[in-house]
Amino acid sequence: MALSFCGNNKDINPYSVENGTLNNGCFVDALNLVPHVFLLFITFPILFIGWGSQSSKVQIHHNTWLHFPGHNMRWILTFLLLFVHVCEFAEGIVSNRVMSTNHLHLFMPAFMGFVAATTSVVYYHNIETSNFPKLLLVLFIYWVLAFITKSIKLWKFAEFNVGPQHLRFCITALLVVLYGLLMGVEVNVIRVRKYVFFANPQKVKPPEDLQDLGVRFLQPFVNLLSKATYWWMNPLIIGAHKRPIELKKIGKLPIAMRALTNYLRLKDAYEDQRTAEDPDRPPSIWRSMYRAFGRPILLSSTFRYLADLLGFAGPLCISGIVKHLKTKDDVATADKMKDTYLGVYFMSSTELLQNSSVLAVLLFLALVLQRTFLQASYYVTIETGINLRGALLAMIYNKILRLSTSNMSMGEMTLGQINNLVAIETNQLMWFLFLCPNLWAMPVQIVMGVILLYYLLGWSALVGASVIVLLAPVQYLIATKLADTQKSTLEHSTDRLKKTSEILKGIKLLKLYAWENIFCDSVEETRGKELTSLKTFAFYTSMSIFMNAAIPIAAVLATFVMHHFLNKTGPTPSEAFAALALFHILVTPLFLLSTVVRFAVKALVSVQKLGEFLQSDEIGDDSWRNGDISVSLEPGKKHLGMTKAINRKQPMRYQMDNYEQPTRRQMRPTETEDVAVKVSNGSFTWGNNLVTLSDINIRIPTGQLTMIVGQVGCGKSSLLLAMLGEMQAVDGRVYWSKLPHCEMINEGNISKNRYSVAYAAQKSWLLNATVEENITFGSPFNKQRYKAVIDACSLQPDIDLLPFGDQTEIGERGINLSGGQRQRICVARALYQNTNIVFLDDPFSALDIHLSDHLMQEGILKFLQDDKRTLVLVTHKLQYLIHADWIIAMKDGSVLREGTLKDIQTHDVELYDHWKTLMNRQDQGLEKDIQQDSQTTLERKTLRRAFYSREAKNQIDDEDEEEEEEEEDDDNMSTTTNRRSKIPWKMCWCYLSSGGFFMVFLMVSSKLLKHSVIVAIDYWLALWTSSKTEQSTDAGTDLFTGTSPANSSNITLPTPGTLEAEKDSYYLPVFIILCAAGITLCLITSLTVEFLGLSAATNLHHNLLNKIIHAPIRFFDITPLGQILNRFSADTNIIDQHIPPTLESLTRSTLLCLSAIGVIASITPAFLIALVPLAVAFYFIQKYFRVASKDLQDLDDSTQLPLLCHFSETAEGLTTIRAFRHEARFKQRMLELTDTNNTAYLFLSAANRWLEVRTDYLGAVIVLTAAGASIWSLRYNNPAGGLVGLGLTYALTVTNYLNWVVRNLADLEVQMAAVKKVNSFLSTESENYEGSMDTSQVPENWPHDGEIKIQDLCVRYDPMLKPVLKHVNACIKPGQKVGICGRTGSGKSSLSLAFFNMVDIFEGKIIIDGIDICKLPLPTLRSRLSIILQDPVLFSGSIRFNLDPERMCTDDRLWEALEIAQLKNMVKTLPGGLDAVVTEGGENFSVGQRQLFCLARAFVRKSSILIMDEATASIDMATENILQKVVMTAFADRTVVTIAHRVHTILTADLVIVMKRGNIMEYDKPETLLEQEDGMFASFVKADM
Repeated sequence: MALSFCGNNKDINPYSVENGTLNNGCFVDALNLVPHVFLLFITFPILFIGWGSQSSKVQIHHNTWLHFPGHNMRWILTFLLLFVHVCEFAEGIVSNRVMSTNHLHLFMPAFMGFVAATTSVVYYHNIETSNFPKLLLVLFIYWVLAFITKSIKLWKFAEFNVGPQHLRFCITALLVVLYGLLMGVEVNVIRVRKYVFFANPQKVKPPEDLQDLGVRFLQPFVNLLSKATYWWMNPLIIGAHKRPIELKKIGKLPIAMRALTNYLRLKDAYEDQRTAEDPDRPPSIWRSMYRAFGRPILLSSTFRYLADLLGFAGPLCISGIVKHLKTKDDVATADKMKDTYLGVYFMSSTELLQNSSVLAVLLFLALVLQRTFLQASYYVTIETGINLRGALLAMIYNKILRLSTSNMSMGEMTLGQINNLVAIETNQLMWFLFLCPNLWAMPVQIVMGVILLYYLLGWSALVGASVIVLLAPVQYLIATKLADTQKSTLEHSTDRLKKTSEILKGIKLLKLYAWENIFCDSVEETRGKELTSLKTFAFYTSMSIFMNAAIPIAAVLATFVMHHFLNKTGPTPSEAFAALALFHILVTPLFLLSTVVRFAVKALVSVQKLGEFLQSDEIGDDSWRNGDISVSLEPGKKHLGMTKAINRKQPMRYQMDNYEQPTRRQMRPTETEDVAVKVSNGSFTWGNNLVTLSDINIRIPTGQLTMIVGQVGCGKSSLLLAMLGEMQAVDGRVYWSKLPHCEMINEGNISKNRYSVAYAAQKSWLLNATVEENITFGSPFNKQRYKAVIDACSLQPDIDLLPFGDQTEIGERGINLSGGQRQRICVARALYQNTNIVFLDDPFSALDIHLSDHLMQEGILKFLQDDKRTLVLVTHKLQYLIHADWIIAMKDGSVLREGTLKDIQTHDVELYDHWKTLMNRQDQGLEKDIQQDSQTTLERKTLRRAFYSREAKNQIDDEDEEEEEEEEDDDNMSTTTNRRSKIPWKMCWCYLSSGGFFMVFLMVSSKLLKHSVIVAIDYWLALWTSSKTEQSTDAGTDLFTGTSPANSSNITLPTPGTLEAEKDSYYLPVFIILCAAGITLCLITSLTVEFLGLSAATNLHHNLLNKIIHAPIRFFDITPLGQILNRFSADTNIIDQHIPPTLESLTRSTLLCLSAIGVIASITPAFLIALVPLAVAFYFIQKYFRVASKDLQDLDDSTQLPLLCHFSETAEGLTTIRAFRHEARFKQRMLELTDTNNTAYLFLSAANRWLEVRTDYLGAVIVLTAAGASIWSLRYNNPAGGLVGLGLTYALTVTNYLNWVVRNLADLEVQMAAVKKVNSFLSTESENYEGSMDTSQVPENWPHDGEIKIQDLCVRYDPMLKPVLKHVNACIKPGQKVGICGRTGSGKSSLSLAFFNMVDIFEGKIIIDGIDICKLPLPTLRSRLSIILQDPVLFSGSIRFNLDPERMCTDDRLWEALEIAQLKNMVKTLPGGLDAVVTEGGENFSVGQRQLFCLARAFVRKSSILIMDEATASIDMATENILQKVVMTAFADRTVVTIAHRVHTILTADLVIVMKRGNIMEYDKPETLLEQEDGMFASFVKADM
């Protein structure tokens, strides 16, 4: 068939131009080709030259995206243009079919126009990136030419009376409009950029963010197409496959999204509501949120509405396609030829929409658009939500920095509340913003859906819809129930965690006393309660899943049964499947609506809490805080309104960068001589109406040492805080002097930061940072000064013990230091700061005598006095008063005396004498202190112990670490990429198998059954409806009217009506049965999955607990406590609550997709060919996404923790931060942390959008191919219309579920890591509990004598390590008192552990009363010996439980033990006596008392061997003497082995063993050993004296 441009019809001469050139339609079409060809000819060379040169150019970072004016408008218009060209092309092809010969001019110009429009947009994009506007002239010419040629065509059409009833006329008119608009856009660019015909073109720079190479989040800057499809994310996501995404890779946030920007927006909106008329009315947070972030939410809602409306195109197109598949093109061509003008056929406007192929393409386009809009809506809300969270965090933080101290101490605002605000409330609001467009989009969607259903099926549809709507409240009810059960689960799990951590902290004691199982049971009991509430949780979750799956089935059932009874016939396939698709659309909003409503309720509560917090009291802005207002208000009047009013007018106050240090009030020159601070008739309160400090008149001399002394609780610390302005002044003033001007100029502001006070609070406060950062605290690092400070505070030995020296992280998440170490770091911080005034609040309280002397001499007298700094020192140590230049003595909140020590000695003899007696007492204490080993060495020792075990850990690579290292090896690229993209099937199997095989089998079979039944329901529906159409065509009656009832009752002939009734009576019952089966199966599957998860969680936790409790003690030395606790908290929580729903969702969406693809393939096998490339694309998308998503998730988690920590530590250290005046620095830090976390979160959500857009487009392609395949296969064979409808409906569901498959896979992968971690602990070896002897062979009263023989004993902690005891031999007779001494690390403690078989005895043996202890079962051995450990351990519970957890003894026995330990009187006074409460760790008793309880505990156990491991180290002299006596009397007939810390405790022993490096050096009676003057024991005793 010849292809000629104007058609080769013999009758008409196509090329004749007799009636005028323009009247030949073909010539007009040819004219239309000209502009397109012109554009292609000009732009292609430019593009190729451009591309060629670009490769040689250095790649600009992010091809500086600079938008010309009207950028988005141009993209939208171009997309419309492309769409119209496609329509024109389709119309041309269809019209061409009608003609007798091919007329190329009907569709050729349309095709060229499509190519030209595509080129125009590519060309524009390249010009825009290289910022070369002159070349846009080409486009301008093209738009003008195209506009003119199309207008000519339109004018000719009108002349030959072709009107709007013809499709081609409408298309041409549209094109004219579009070209005109594009021309306008182009003119606008010329107007704004002035790049042509103008003398001075405008120079434009790319936006600031793009010049900053750190910004990697490009969503706001890329072009429209890349914005919609997240194309710019490709390098990041594909790159993640090769190497993990790090923080560096995601860079900084663009300025518009930074927390500071958004904070200022929200703050302005918030402050603007404060009106002059009503200054006290709190501004509404809702309103300020709306003002600051309302516009993007409206934009998002618009997108959402568009998407929802387009969503309804799916069902309508399906109904159209199914309807028009059957109508054959049998209308005579002759009829159609009537519509010819200009020698060509013109289609009517409606005809195109009746062509099923056209409808299929339309369906595809509608899907693509709908998905794009939906993702755009999600993205906009998420971005806004993140912005809002950043703003709220900054707002809360600013408020925290201004909170009045009394609020914190009086308990109005606890730390917990603040942490909740930060961690929970802001996130609730963020989530509410994410979901809020649903609030107003869903009702519209539901109403539209119901209207469409009514239009399709009439009244019966309303029945189905009402089923859905009526069940919505039930879902809401379930959702609220879920929230409640979650709360109770949380309570139980915190309880369980508390118990677990207690066990882990005291694990050594539990093992030595063989009490593991008792404590294990108590944890299991709590776990049982937790599991009960988890069961309820699982039940409600499964109900909610069941509702979601069963509602559409129920609705469909109700509708079609109703339809059958009302209309006496089933629906046609086109109606049935459109209705089915509509029901699927309707279920989602209803299911989500319950969630959204729940979130809205939560958001209301959160906003209320936030409002209360923002309205709470702020610190009194005292005179020296801003400007020169001297505060002398009438007593008791709060002065918040006033200061706020002043602040509001100074925008500088909250621009954090320009945060000026407010100056303190200047003094009149007369006072400045030598006074740094002066308080006149001050009285101060903590905000409750009690006055804490009254009638204060003091002065602090400049450059001198002032001491404040007085009894506990007389207001010394309060006085310091009052001077710092932390208290509310009821009366009087605080004056701060300013440096004289001359000095200011000489020193500049550099040397001494004048307005800040170095303050060390009584309760030490550390930052989560390195030791060095804690000491320098934001000041520049000066090596000499730093060294001097560290020496003064004698921190060097402690720093040497830390694993990384002064670069070790300390604080909340770092290493735990003891009280004294923390306090010395705080004092060091105050000394290091270059401030004129230093306030030290009782810096000696946690230090022992040597350290405090050293600190006093080196730090305070030398270091500070040399610098001529003003120092105020609060102290209890009166012996230091002699160093003071000025003394303030306080009593009961007022000043008792003020002056030098001389003054006081002359004027107040009484006070002086009182001090003297106190000083003598302190001196005695001092001597006693020197005798014992100081507290500090003890602290250092515990620190050393902690790290000794960690070093060992480095030798034995923990399994976990090893795996991590393998994964991080980056030498061999390919292996890492493989490992990173593999799905952890092994872990999944481990998880499922711990759930029990029966449950797994049940789950798999019921899932498969359920999905097959659901397919069967829809298939049956297809058969039923198709049978209708076939029948009706046979019988020749109109389906919708049916036969009139009168006829059918009279005539007995089988009319179609009765035929149908018979058919229906066959189809309907089966349909009902299938639906019922489907609903029950839904219930069964949802229950099995949840309960499978529950049993897996139960088993995993049970095994984990047992493994860990029975692990050898070595395991606890090398595994950090935090790591073990994490397995019990975070990982167990994931296994309990997160894995089951993810697993359910994953299996459901996968099976849905598979069943859909199966159905389509069985109806139209041709679809399988198209499936191959789609499957490949899907595989790569999910592979790349999973890896990237995992990395981004990790980044999000790891950046969240520092942010929360920063908030809590700021709230704790408020007074310090404010005294130092470091608010600005802390705000800056908070903004950085917030931005980092927000960047990670933004990237994570953008990656999710990236995935969803890709999978949605894949889904759309699946729908297109399914429709195409069914239309195409219709020509050859004949699937029933119903089946085609079925296939398309299923294809539509695929689009919804594809992305869920990938997202759930990614989530499951992250969650399986928890199973992996728990599993790695399950492989630890347990201790050998059995032993080779049977319990029955051990005598009841063994060990009866207490004779111990140690033969050639060698001990090591681990087969990998060197032995700690080498060939030790000793023999201890029954009832002997043995002392073992030696330097630290000589193996004393290891020997005591060897008695209990806690360490690896690899050679030799210990024989007690004739039995080798290695052969005994462990519980037997350990329950028959007693030990008192070095650090006393008490558990929370009662005193009785602590002494005798097994409940074996009578009360008399317990009282006796307490009496021996000198505790009887104290316990008697406690409420409840033996049942008195012991708090966690025994915190409500002093250390000495705790040690005595441990003694009593050992005595309760009447064993004939007692081992004391340095038991008296933490007790004062008096108690120690008691202990010695007790051991001598109460344990007279028992064998006692004492491991001595201080040698004088074992001078009275019967036998002394001196050890060195795991060997016995000396072994004899103490008297004989003392005679050898050069012996070790003698030297120890000398040193100790």
